[in-house]
Amino acid sequence: MKTLKITLVLVCMLMIMPIISKAQNKIYLVHQDNVRPSMIGEYEKISKEFRDACEQYQPQTSWITSMTSDFKFLFVTPMEKFEDIAKRPFTDMAKQMGDKFGDMFDRFDACYDSHTDYVVILDEELTYMPNGIKQVQEGMDYRNYIYIYYTPENRKKIKEGMKAIKEMFSSKGSNSHYRVYRSGFGTSESYYLVTLSSKDEIDSAKRSKTNDDLLGPERFETFDKVMKYATRMEEYKGRMRPKLAYSPKK
Repeated sequence: MKTLKITLVLVCMLMIMPIISKAQNKIYLVHQDNVRPSMIGEYEKISKEFRDACEQYQPQTSWITSMTSDFKFLFVTPMEKFEDIAKRPFTDMAKQMGDKFGDMFDRFDACYDSHTDYVVILDEELTYMPNGIKQVQEGMDYRNYIYIYYTPENRKKIKEGMKAIKEMFSSKGSNSHYRVYRSGFGTSESYYLVTLSSKDEIDSAKRSKTNDDLLGPERFETFDKVMKYATRMEEYKGRMRPKLAYSPKK
């Protein structure tokens, strides 16, 4: 059974790799912790301890961190190639820390009922950031996350709709920039994730109102090119957590 599982994983990886390579999009490994509300304070305390330990031991990896309104913590690590998913960057750190390393993760485990790892792909073709694509913008740590789910049979249609929305934003000169990620290996459903950055909740609402006024009533017809092929949509608010991010010293 274990051999069969490994074989299936490798086959899936090989199927996905040509798609990623052809598109030349950036890929990211996401570790998601679904933290219990009652344990948020303890979880953040341990996360800071872990980040400080990484600063000391310098594992060769990096990540940015965000927290969503439903208490999910997302640790997003860039990958140069898909094979990087098999890397074990904390091996040396664990050896040097000894029992302290395992104890820290035992404390983490007490803070959530589930966690998972999966891959998302930054779709530059569908992303609208005319001044250059950046995941993090200084002073704009607030996030709106919009998940658009679809069935595999509607993959082409919903992509056409996403292209139409980008073309509309571009033709109108919209200042409401966004990044689009698509689901990859390890996700249970197909979706696009649209991420918008702003200063705070008030700034987000102002940007949305200004953008609606700019696009005008015709925006509904364009948005419908996506909506009619979506199985459902979910929207979450969130915030980047720069003090829980890590990058090794150069």
